[in-house]
Parts: sequence; C-alpha cells; structure tokens
Amino acid sequence: MTVTVPAEWAPHRAMWVGFPSHPDVWQDDLEQAQQEVADLARALAGPGGERVRLMVVGDEAEAAARALLSDTEVEIVRGTFGDIWLRDTGPIFVDDNGAAVAAGFLFNGWGGKYEMEGDDIVAEQIAAASGAPLVRNNFILEGGSLDHDGLGTILTTGQCLLNENRNTGWDEASATSALAEALGAKKVLWLGDGLLNDHTDGHVDNLARFVAPGVVACPMAYGADDPNTDVYAETAKLLASLTDSRGSPLQVARIPSPGRILNADGDVIPASHMNFLIANEAILVPIYAEESGAFAVEVIKGLFPERQVIGLPSTAILTGGGSFHCISQQEPE
Repeated sequence: MTVTVPAEWAPHRAMWVGFPSHPDVWQDDLEQAQQEVADLARALAGPGGERVRLMVVGDEAEAAARALLSDTEVEIVRGTFGDIWLRDTGPIFVDDNGAAVAAGFLFNGWGGKYEMEGDDIVAEQIAAASGAPLVRNNFILEGGSLDHDGLGTILTTGQCLLNENRNTGWDEASATSALAEALGAKKVLWLGDGLLNDHTDGHVDNLARFVAPGVVACPMAYGADDPNTDVYAETAKLLASLTDSRGSPLQVARIPSPGRILNADGDVIPASHMNFLIANEAILVPIYAEESGAFAVEVIKGLFPERQVIGLPSTAILTGGGSFHCISQQEPE
C-alpha cells in the first residue's frame, strides 16, 4: 500500500472552510469574523479557482453566510462543529494508491484547552460529504501541526507533537512510526518551539511551510520588538541543516512576520503570515498590519510566481486563535 499526502499546491477538488457560527464563542467579534471569512471564501471561489464548501452551524449562521455570499458560487453546507478550525478537527485527505481517502484522528481540544461539542465528529461529516471513505486512526493529531511536501516529508514541532497533553509517552520514533502508517511519512523533520502564546502548543503552520519540493519558508523578525525573534532565528538555522525524504538539503526562504501584534488586553498574540492558504490559482495571505502585510505579500509573490497573491484582513479571526490555514482543509483531486 502506498499512501501519500499531496502537497497543498497540488490540484484541489474542493476547499472546505469553517464559518463563525456561535455568538457565545465569538461574542463581539462575530460579525467581523464572519465578514473576514466571507471575504476569504469569495476570493477562493473567484481568483482562487476553488470549489468552496463553507460549513455553517444553525439557521442564523446559514442566513448570515448566504447574505454575505449571495453573489458568489460558494456552497453553504450545514454541519456541526464546536468552532471553525477545520484544519485541526477535519480529516487529512490522502492518496491511497490513486484513491482519495479521508484520514481521521482523535481530537482533544488542543491538549484539553478547548473541548467543544461537535469538534470530534467534523472529520466524519467532511468525509461523508466528499464521498471519500474515512479511515480512523487511534491517536490524537491536528492537521495544523503538520506540513507536507507531497513526497513523504513531514514538517512538525516537538512542542506540539510530543506534548504529553496529546499522546502520552510519544517520542520522535513512536510519532514517526504513527505518521508513517497513517500518512505515508518517509521522513519527519522536527522543529522546536512555535510562536509565543500559541494555544495550539506551537503548530507548524504558524512557523514553517513547504512552498515547493525542497523549499521551506519561515518568518524573519519584523521590528526591533518582535516577540518571536529568537524562535524565528533558531527555526531558520535548524531548517538549513535538514534534508528532505529524497536526501536533498532544504532551501530556506524568509517571509517577514507581522511583528508585535497585541490583543485588546495588550497581550502578544500569535499572528503569522505563515498561515497563508494555497488555493488552485491564488495564495491567500492573512494581514494584521498594513506595512508588514504588504511586505509579506510581495515576498510571497516571489515564491509563487504562477499564482495570484492576495492579502486579506484576519484580525477578527485571530481573536479565536488562528487564521486562514487553520479554518480550512483542501480536498485533493
């Protein structure tokens, strides 16, 4: 059996996106978050070249989504979830000898921090709607904790994947074995810590991403007070010392970080341009500050010359703890 996870830049049949649906979760940020997600969905369905399947919960959320997207071909799909982070709660689609299969995993609310009703059944809902068989794996895993090159190399962080609040007793060897069986991993590349104050315990999709075979992008500090300066420097240094599953040394590209971004209480929040989303014909980049965002978009254009690069606001979505990559999951062709 040959199982592979296609790279995100491989063609997609559809892109799943979660729509903010719970006023008690989003509170004062609900309407702005809904607008930001609708703008993302519109860009995905237009210049992104995607079939967008927007998952909503309840009548009010469905009505809001339809009102915001009445002029688009975005599909509204009724479902059940605790919140919109489909990258983590949904399945990871794999190619199993040419057939699409949805790999499902256990989910415990990012180490027990946010356990919400419905999040544990997102994978089976998306698998059923896609028509792909669901293969259940008996260990805890969030999709945002991994990044894939399409050739069997997986990028992750030890802070998250080896955290005792996920799979007790895991070390690099046991984690690698589990990923090899479930996702066809040929080689796992281990980074250290993720961003400051990241409640996911350092998801790699905020820190480092494959942008082509053998090429990994990671942030560079923006501003003298960037709270993640040391993490970025250590990540880039480590990546430059690694090889992929083919034995090829990694090339490291640097994307400017948003710099120091604070919430309403003055706390540092894990804003990252690395949470960009690769669509069939575009790259959607989350923007948190005008100057640093414009800089990041220009750099990312150089990494994806064949795709349109679009920066969109993601400040309200970030109040929930993530951004564009976190709320989506691609369904490969």
